[in-house]
Amino acid sequence: MTIFDLTKIHKMIKFRLIVSGLALTTMFSACNQTENKAKVQEKDSITVAATAPPQIKDSNTAGVYTHYVHLKDALVASNTSEAQKAAKELSVALVKIDGCENTAALSTKISEASDIKAQRQHFTALSSDIIAMLKHTELTSGNMYVQYCPMANEGDGAYWLASETDIKNPYYGEEMLNCGEVKETIGTK
Repeated sequence: MTIFDLTKIHKMIKFRLIVSGLALTTMFSACNQTENKAKVQEKDSITVAATAPPQIKDSNTAGVYTHYVHLKDALVASNTSEAQKAAKELSVALVKIDGCENTAALSTKISEASDIKAQRQHFTALSSDIIAMLKHTELTSGNMYVQYCPMANEGDGAYWLASETDIKNPYYGEEMLNCGEVKETIGTK
């Protein structure tokens, strides 16, 4: 064997070692990435579950809250026709509760308005009444969140109720969807 042959064999062995090393490194890193992906997927699957809506003891009041949230969500989506429908259902639910005739009239104004700005303006007074009513109701579980946007109504501000702490602004919709903050939590007593 010549020195040339030995050098060639040495280079082949070195090459095989490098290739083997790279293969092992790739294999181990691939295994680690799979493990990391599993951890990421596990982490993602542990995301905060959607907040369950509050459970209200009185069924008539529970109906009011359900229709109110439907109206709020329609205003968040800037969906005038859905807001009209939800406000009409809310009016019917409010009439079933003694002392809520004026609040039902506010809801009727929203159901009759074909302009989203007018609906949102009436929603301010409606929300004040609904919040006052629901502060005195009995919840069996869950929470309601009184939320506030300082920019609503040309800077006068306005409140609304939600079943979650995430801000979804009914006064501006997509324009300023997350403008606002939670001001108060209404929970079980």
